[in-house]
Amino acid sequence: MTRRWRIPLIAALALLVIVVPSAIRFYTDWLWFGETGYRDVFITTLAAEGTLAGAAMLLALGVLLLNLRVALRTHSTRQVALVTREGPIAITVDRRRVQTIGTALAVVIALIFGLYASSQWQVWLLFRHAQPFGDVDPVLGRDVSFYIFRLPFLEAIRGYLFALVALSFVLTGAVYVVAGAVDVDARRGLRMAASARRHLAVLAAAMLLVLAFGAYLDVPALLTTPAGVIHGAANVDVAFRIPALRVLMIAALAGVALALYQVAAAPWWPILTAAGLYIAAAVGGSAGAAVMHRFVVAPNEQVRETPFIERNIAATRKAFLLNDVEERELSGDTPLTRADIDANGATLGNVRLWDHQPLLQTFAQIQEIRTYYDFVSVHNDRYMIDGAYRQIMLSARELNSDSLPNRNWINEHLTFTHGYGLTLGPVNQVTPEGLPVLFIKDIPPQSAVSLQVAEPSIYYGQLSNDYVFVKTKAREFHYPKGEDNVYTTYEGTGGVPVSNFLRRLLFSIRFQSFKVLLSDDITNESRVLFHRRLSERITRIAPFLEYDPAPYLVISNGRLVWVQDGYTVSGRYPYSSPAPNGINYIRNSVKATVDAYHGTVAFYLIDEKDPIALTYQHIFPTLFRPLAEMPEDMRTRLRSPHGIFALQAAMYATYHMTNPAVFYNKEDLWEIPTALAAEPRGQVMEPYYTVMRLPGEQAPEFIQMLPFTPARKDNLASWMVARSDGEHYGRMRVFRFPKQKLVFGPRQIIARINQDQTISPQITLWDQQGSEVLQGTLLIIPIEESLLYVRPLYLRSAGGRIPELKRVIVAHQNQIVMEATLEEALARLFPSGTRATPPARPAGKSDTEGAPSPAIPPELSARALEHYRRAIEAQREGNWAVYGEEIRRLGEVLTQMHRTP
Repeated sequence: MTRRWRIPLIAALALLVIVVPSAIRFYTDWLWFGETGYRDVFITTLAAEGTLAGAAMLLALGVLLLNLRVALRTHSTRQVALVTREGPIAITVDRRRVQTIGTALAVVIALIFGLYASSQWQVWLLFRHAQPFGDVDPVLGRDVSFYIFRLPFLEAIRGYLFALVALSFVLTGAVYVVAGAVDVDARRGLRMAASARRHLAVLAAAMLLVLAFGAYLDVPALLTTPAGVIHGAANVDVAFRIPALRVLMIAALAGVALALYQVAAAPWWPILTAAGLYIAAAVGGSAGAAVMHRFVVAPNEQVRETPFIERNIAATRKAFLLNDVEERELSGDTPLTRADIDANGATLGNVRLWDHQPLLQTFAQIQEIRTYYDFVSVHNDRYMIDGAYRQIMLSARELNSDSLPNRNWINEHLTFTHGYGLTLGPVNQVTPEGLPVLFIKDIPPQSAVSLQVAEPSIYYGQLSNDYVFVKTKAREFHYPKGEDNVYTTYEGTGGVPVSNFLRRLLFSIRFQSFKVLLSDDITNESRVLFHRRLSERITRIAPFLEYDPAPYLVISNGRLVWVQDGYTVSGRYPYSSPAPNGINYIRNSVKATVDAYHGTVAFYLIDEKDPIALTYQHIFPTLFRPLAEMPEDMRTRLRSPHGIFALQAAMYATYHMTNPAVFYNKEDLWEIPTALAAEPRGQVMEPYYTVMRLPGEQAPEFIQMLPFTPARKDNLASWMVARSDGEHYGRMRVFRFPKQKLVFGPRQIIARINQDQTISPQITLWDQQGSEVLQGTLLIIPIEESLLYVRPLYLRSAGGRIPELKRVIVAHQNQIVMEATLEEALARLFPSGTRATPPARPAGKSDTEGAPSPAIPPELSARALEHYRRAIEAQREGNWAVYGEEIRRLGEVLTQMHRTP
């Protein structure tokens, strides 16, 4: 091949490999955004990326080529000697060759600058459309919006200019070295032609100007960076570093003047003086700040930092919405009565006895029906079911194409296109076999309650990550029915129409499958569904939001709809301390919904006071809908999300302390309890959803809850809730316990369970009889002014996959009991007719041994008969562990009856 055709061929191949696939992806994305109704968002994003990329590339290319052209004026053809192993070689360096190489380098560098600039489209749009916060920082008096919206863009400009000037300096210097205008002589040192000196002096002046701009930006940046005991500008920063940075800026500007003077001056003193001034100011500022901190601030740090600690506390509480937390004192040790238990039936009737993981495993075994169905996660929610307010757990039955028995292109993309139905049941009910009670189950979904599902097909979900074609000639699998299958045709509005041969060709290239083009089953009426996974579908439309990792499924007007919580976040709120993930400002401002059948995506703005959300609303006017447009029954399904509550709780563990002295000494630091489930020690407790009547409230409500213990202590300090129902949505409340009283914490209760001479041997015995005991999460259930602790126990046979709920442990104050059901455990702790909690039993003794009872409760004989019946059943089944347990309980009841007058 001749050299004449080599370059055109390489260009054609590059076009085919890079440009054509990118253009096809762009066009198919254009169709997809049109199908979802968010093409305006796509256009706005593309326009911002294109504008920034074009401006950055043109500026960079212009600056680099200008410097190259100026440097080449002094260039003449010269011989350069290179020493090799074979001896010296003379290379002729002419102006044309240098210009070609320099231009190619400039183009490549400009492209890189363009790519970098296009990635800053979000920073640019936030800068242009910034909305005010209405709060000013206490040091510089700037609105918070400057730090969150404007400062990041200004810092991006500084980085761009610094890199551009530095690369111009390197490129220009290299040209001068090649041209011989800059050289190092052994006797005279550095030798530089006058033209080179003038040119490089101008670039030095430009660099010092960029450094002055950087010093100017470093002043407000101090308010968003850590400083010793706080986050934000501390005593040394305000008293010394800020003035030092202003001196540094002046030194850099003086250096600009000196560098420009160097253009006309032959001696090197101007540029050397400029460099010395800047270095002296930079080193002096750092050294002076260190000296001041060590000898002035550190000896009396608490007093000097008190005003700055107050700023840090105020800013952090505002940024994480901790100022709105309501606090209330509880005694924590008030004995409960049977009347208290009966009065809190709604709370105790919704205690979550099923942990997510055991329930997910059980669902997988009894409700997946076929190997290609998967239950991905379990979702907590609450519904009015047959007139009762019930907490339920549900899971969607999604299609997993990886588990198809016969995997081929037709099955994966034309036939098996969607999941089907869900499983739903109460959190607290169990069958006699230890399995969950199901309100909705099977295929097609069968509902035993008033809750109905009209459209159970799931085309969009947590697993749906591959493309499928619908409305094709191939039969679309709907659900299995006995030995046969039921087929359907998609009637939804989702998907991009495959209306002509050109689109089929483009999608064939995009999906890298010629079967799309050659299949006889795909017609002009067919539609292609892609980006079907929730996280991908929502993020493609609004990538600038952070999303809660746990989307949940709701039933709305008989339809299945996914709800995903969206957060607006920042790490630049002045004086606010960041969480471990770097976020120091967060709002749950957006609720995104995806219809599981149609794929329709909607973004609802639920916090109209959040400046970040309002800024995005100005950028994308058609993106957000008002909350009033959300269907009413879906609004009742909204809940305070797990992610933000966990983050707020973690910050509140420290920032509930508002006294600067207490905060500085960490005198009242809280921790989130650990080791609450079967996970290894150190597993931090996660917030959990439950339905309960909060102390002081009249009706039960759906809340999220998390307890706190004092730092390095195991007793309970407080518990925190996030509310979700009605007008209380998003509100948080903390219930504190007196510091002078001992209220058992989770780890203390677990330790007492493991030491109980009745419960612990029984668990050990079950573990040795071919079964595996799974200890569920310890739940803390506030009742009136006191607490109940509930822990479910699951049994799973060796090698089995179906955990069964077999026992429930309940603890109150000094009493611990284990029974087959929660109702039986509560009946033992609080027998009918009692007025107060029975006295605490000595360690290792039963509840009745040595504790006289004032009267025989009427249910004692019934309990004795029930224990006897269970013992006989266990004897017939050969389950001697249960037999011995029931005989022991029968003896306890008989002993109690014998002692009754």
